[in-house]
Amino acid sequence: MVVHQLSNAEVDRIFRALADATRRDIVRRTLTGEASVSELAGDYDMSFAAVQKHVATLEAAGLVTKYPRGRERMVRGKPENLRQVQQLLSHFEELWRSRVGRLDALLAEDPTP
Repeated sequence: MVVHQLSNAEVDRIFRALADATRRDIVRRTLTGEASVSELAGDYDMSFAAVQKHVATLEAAGLVTKYPRGRERMVRGKPENLRQVQQLLSHFEELWRSRVGRLDALLAEDPTP
């Protein structure tokens, strides 16, 4: 399996961004369609500025993009970058499954000579 090599700093930014439930929800909502920052802010019990900070964190991690449309700032998820995260996690899963498989094989061996 070929995994695009993300730098440690990129991985850290991505997982820090995804560590917050509000940010995960913003990513989920913007993967299927765009939303303005105002629309997003209306659905959370926090200030507009707080939602803007969440969007900025996601944008810095490469998980969303923000662009102007008239007077609004629109947010759209970046599924291609989320796929890189999925590939990274799949790589770790393969590593651990392999290790567990080797451990299972070792434990299944007959201990008597």
